[in-house]
This record gives sequence, C-alpha cells and structure tokens, in this order.
Amino acid sequence: MNDLESALSVLESFSEHRSVKEDEMDVVGELVTNISGAVEVHKMIEDGMSEKDAANAFSKRVLGSIDR
Repeated sequence: MNDLESALSVLESFSEHRSVKEDEMDVVGELVTNISGAVEVHKMIEDGMSEKDAANAFSKRVLGSIDR
C-alpha cells in the first residue's frame, strides 16, 4: 500500500505543474480516483472486512455519490 500512496503523491505533484494539459489532467484525475479507491478498499480489508464485502461497500459508496 505504501507504493500506492507514493504514486498518489507523485500524481498530485505532477498535476500541480502548470504545463500539464487538460487531457493529461483528465488522465491524472482518473488515476488518482482509482488509486484512492484501491487504498480505501485495502484499508477495509486490513480492518477485517472480506475482499468481496470491501469491494461491494466501496462500489455502493461510489454509485451513491453518482446518484446525487
């Protein structure tokens, strides 16, 4: 998980550079979202939740935020 958090840090730093183009920002945003989700699911699993339940809980939260 440390690698995922390091990747997030690099992507966040990259996104702050003023030469980043809009289409590159879209890709960076998608990567940040996906990696953040992976970190959250991993933490749920570490806290004792099964992989299936952690993935389902995260999916429900994402779908719930889309419906708003």
